[in-house]
Amino acid sequence: MTRSKGWSWLLAGLIIALLAGCGNNGAGNAVQNTEKDAALQKVKVVLDWSPNTNHTGLYVAKEKGYFAEEGLDVEIVLPGSGGSDVMVASGEVPFGISVQENVTQGRTQGVPLVSLAAIIQHNTSGFASPVDRNIQSPKDFEGKAYGGWGSPVEQAVMKSIMEIDGGSIDKVKLLNIGEADYFTAIKRDIDFAWIFYAWTGIEAELRDEKLNMIYLQDYSDKLDYYTPVLVTNEKTIADDPELVKVFMIATSKGYNYAIDHPEEAAQVLLKAVPDLDKELVMASQKWLSPKYKDDAARWGEQKREVWQNYSDWMSEKGLLEKPLDTDKAFTNDFLPE
Repeated sequence: MTRSKGWSWLLAGLIIALLAGCGNNGAGNAVQNTEKDAALQKVKVVLDWSPNTNHTGLYVAKEKGYFAEEGLDVEIVLPGSGGSDVMVASGEVPFGISVQENVTQGRTQGVPLVSLAAIIQHNTSGFASPVDRNIQSPKDFEGKAYGGWGSPVEQAVMKSIMEIDGGSIDKVKLLNIGEADYFTAIKRDIDFAWIFYAWTGIEAELRDEKLNMIYLQDYSDKLDYYTPVLVTNEKTIADDPELVKVFMIATSKGYNYAIDHPEEAAQVLLKAVPDLDKELVMASQKWLSPKYKDDAARWGEQKREVWQNYSDWMSEKGLLEKPLDTDKAFTNDFLPE
């Protein structure tokens, strides 16, 4: 899985249109609907991408009955054309998967997303290249072709770590490859791309295609942000905090199970999504499970300094219209002790 598309600069406009069109009745109806099949409340959670090991805890919580224990019948759905952020912020669904950069960008544009949990404690993304391209540090990007999705954020990230290493982004050929497969693009058009190692990097290992990996967190603490995160919207928190509480109790159980039982958790994901490659899911889950919690006191814990550091970095790079109100962007209040 290559790095997913960054925050759309048109998202605020899209959300205004959605709010006008649907009147926030999506999540509101789900939250307020007291008719429960088999005493369970139907709730949707939307993924940010096609199912992968970032999402395993949700599938475990559903399969193991953790959601049902909390009175919920949870449906895991794929994002629509506007993406998961639009669906959650507009109230179409109450919960979804996002990334810290999208929440940060969106909130400064009036988008009411709130992060409930860090799915992974540290940023496992970075710039990957085949070893034969001899890209061993950011300065080595010079003279090479980069494949991305044309976001100002990705260019700012690349520029930032290149400058730390004494390089210049002006010497990089920037190509927009959209959602093209990394392994196809790297053989055809580009020398390096931004990936999540837990999926694309592990797939490269299985293909015996050796990579040089340049992790963002190795070059700046400000780039060790939370990606992905589990989000809701302000209205759901205000109207039904109990729903948020029980959803997070069950989700936490799902991810903690995946931490303790990676192979069994991988089997749950494969059962739910049988089209996934079994070898890749197994290897990815074993690599990723310890990183869900890592050095945090509990799964999902978010630190204010991580949110502040990244928003400061975005402000420094001219990527925010106004400063982020950090304390409203995330909450740990719904994580079980």
